[in-house]
Amino acid sequence: MSPVTTTNTTAPALPADLEALMRQLKMPHARALAPELIATARAQRWEPAEVIKALFTEETAGRARSMLATRRKAAGFPTGKTFDAWDPAASSIPAPTQQALRTLEWITRRENLVVCGPSGTGKTFFLEALGQQAVEAGMRVAWFRLEDLGALIRAHRTDDSVTRAVTRILRAELVVIDDIGLLPVATDAAEGLYRVVDAAYEKRSVAISSNLHPAGFDELMPKTLATATVDRLLHHAHVCQTSGDSIRLTQALAGKGVTQLN
Repeated sequence: MSPVTTTNTTAPALPADLEALMRQLKMPHARALAPELIATARAQRWEPAEVIKALFTEETAGRARSMLATRRKAAGFPTGKTFDAWDPAASSIPAPTQQALRTLEWITRRENLVVCGPSGTGKTFFLEALGQQAVEAGMRVAWFRLEDLGALIRAHRTDDSVTRAVTRILRAELVVIDDIGLLPVATDAAEGLYRVVDAAYEKRSVAISSNLHPAGFDELMPKTLATATVDRLLHHAHVCQTSGDSIRLTQALAGKGVTQLN
């Protein structure tokens, strides 16, 4: 099929009945391209089947772009970081482990992921990049900080709708809970963590980043709740422990954290 070329002249508008049909069929991407494409097809003497194929191809691609944007927005990623900016050699996570996790097969197997280690060692970056890759693969992702879960529990406890709220979270194939262990865990946040991990057990994948290994969660929350949470979290989990100096601090000391002033 000949490529669509842009001409300097404005393509004639679609006939009103054809535009109405495309609106009724909810084909906004094909409809936007149609005037230019029809003009090009006429000038280049395309076969009718080529025109239909080009319109359907554009609609399919446009819908895929829209769905990706919707999934990415719904995920609530904190910064938008992806593996495009990730340096595998700078991470203390073994390279084979990184590659295995990037296949996302652990998500399809409903396994969990725990990335724990000192602040600044790339835990959040790695989880966000994995989440972005999952979204690009057509999966739904939900991103939370631990305090977000606490706020959710408080908001839904008043009308006894906590279970429904957790069920909505688990529409996502991957639930990420970031930055556990930086601050004391309030009772509501501890309950939220337990409820999500319990409801997701063997049904969805949960990924967490933490300054503490989960074995130390009883330092952050009531022991009984911590034990029940960790038991379910680690049963089918990959545990990656990061180490080393803070990447952020190293970059800052090297003057790489800002654009140099002239």
